[in-house]
Amino acid sequence: MLVIVLTRLNRTPFAVNPDLIERIQATPDTTLVMVDGATFVVADTMDAVIDAVVAFRARVLSTALRGPSADPAAGASDSAGGER
Repeated sequence: MLVIVLTRLNRTPFAVNPDLIERIQATPDTTLVMVDGATFVVADTMDAVIDAVVAFRARVLSTALRGPSADPAAGASDSAGGER
């Protein structure tokens, strides 16, 4: 998944690409300012948004470090008795 899920002030969830977040402000509501200038006010705390971005980056790095053999479809065919 290339997004993180946050919550708008009206309690509806929405997804945002964390690579496009320029800055996060807490004044007092948490506001995301995107690289294109768009702003989103969210119910999540600044710490929760930062934690979500850190977890996203960790998933990206973990997936990259596993390499091409991490493809779930490839693993399924091997465990189903495919040739070795």
